[in-house]
Amino acid sequence: MSIGLLLAIILGLAAVGYVFGIRRAKSASGGDTRSLHSLAGYHGQSVFLFVAVPALLLVGIWLLVQPIIIESRVSGLIVEADIPQGGSRDLVMSDVRRVAGGLNIIAGEGGLSEDEIANMGADLGDLRSRLGGVGVALASDIQPNVFEASKRYRQMTNTGQIMLSVSAIALALAGFVYSIARITADFRARNVSEGFVKLLFIACSCVAVLTTFGIVASLVVESLHFFRLYPVSDFLFSLTWNPQFRGGSDLGIWPLLWGTLYVSFVALLFAVPVGLMSAIYLSEYASKRVRSVVKPAIEILAGIPTIVYGLFALITVGPFLRDYFAQPFGLGSSSSSVLTAGLVMGIMLIPFVSSLSDDIINAVPQSMRDGSFGLGATHSETVRQVILPAALPGIVGAILLAASRAIGETMIVVMGAGAAAKLSLNPLEAMTTITVKIVSQLTGDTEFASPETLVAFALGLMLFIFTLGLNVIALYVVRKYREQYE
Repeated sequence: MSIGLLLAIILGLAAVGYVFGIRRAKSASGGDTRSLHSLAGYHGQSVFLFVAVPALLLVGIWLLVQPIIIESRVSGLIVEADIPQGGSRDLVMSDVRRVAGGLNIIAGEGGLSEDEIANMGADLGDLRSRLGGVGVALASDIQPNVFEASKRYRQMTNTGQIMLSVSAIALALAGFVYSIARITADFRARNVSEGFVKLLFIACSCVAVLTTFGIVASLVVESLHFFRLYPVSDFLFSLTWNPQFRGGSDLGIWPLLWGTLYVSFVALLFAVPVGLMSAIYLSEYASKRVRSVVKPAIEILAGIPTIVYGLFALITVGPFLRDYFAQPFGLGSSSSSVLTAGLVMGIMLIPFVSSLSDDIINAVPQSMRDGSFGLGATHSETVRQVILPAALPGIVGAILLAASRAIGETMIVVMGAGAAAKLSLNPLEAMTTITVKIVSQLTGDTEFASPETLVAFALGLMLFIFTLGLNVIALYVVRKYREQYE
């Protein structure tokens, strides 16, 4: 039974339980629902929860644990001779999963029995051709042990799905019977329903925290693997970035960090003044008619895909800067440059700064404006000396959001700034950023356990630490000015 069908059955049973719960509550009231402790709908909700929640939790935990158990058992069938030279056990296990999936497709299309599947190993060449016919790409030729492990993997997976289906449906039915039997006139169904909603809110609030811990843990673990293979001092203090997958790599972070900061600085240098001044105009000076047209037009920029911005940088902005600035002044000959990526990224960041700053400025109490006008200040003086200082914490938050967006951008940098890792002050030269190199190091047919691949996690960890530092600085500024104006 597929997972989708199983979930549909569980939710169907829960819906039926909801209806039966309401009817049972009305029956228990003797025709007078006022005698019930809780409304009939709460009784239905309690039945729905007892049917759906335990079964869905079982499905979720089972789907997380089953692959780990199966792979740990199947991995023991793979011997060292089955691992190709220069490969790894993880690569062989990927082939095992692909072959197992292909066997499921072949069995489904051909209506083959388990015995016929078991006898397919007689001709591994024919098996490989049949798997290729269903779109299964393998890293190497199928070895007998790999095929046996695939059959074992498929068998255990199918058995696990059957056990999961039976267990989940049985648990849902048990919850149905138990919750129906509990319904009486004195049953506090409202407390059960509201208690579950409270737990749901707590779980949702913990998602962000747990996600952050998960991200940091994954970065730290893989970064430690990298630093066991490559010296920390060379990574932190080397001024050269030159990965060579055949050995002799220089993996210094400074050229990438410099490119990231340079491109982000150019983008913010363009986006912050334009976005902030447009926000001041829209909130303090523009008429309602002008605001109703200009504000949506600015916000349209936030909905344009970054690949479109990248094409704009590659086809329009880059050649323009090359032909009218770089070549005439002898500053470069390439259309890919820091200035190209920075300007286009700045255009993309304008709505982040403008829209958020506009909302923050509008949130400043009108009493502060009226007090300033009452003291004889002009409109411009009120904006400079009252409104902007009061809105500064929110404006700093908007700029921080724009900075984080600039630091994490990849596509515009690839198409606008190039992929050259270098230390240079010339904004018309091609450079690259940390995010671009993270993508390039993790793509392609490379050995995952090599320093040249694991360096992507170390780069990600450094980027995380850097953005965390920006958050701390912004928090300090916000707290300082909040104390002054509250």
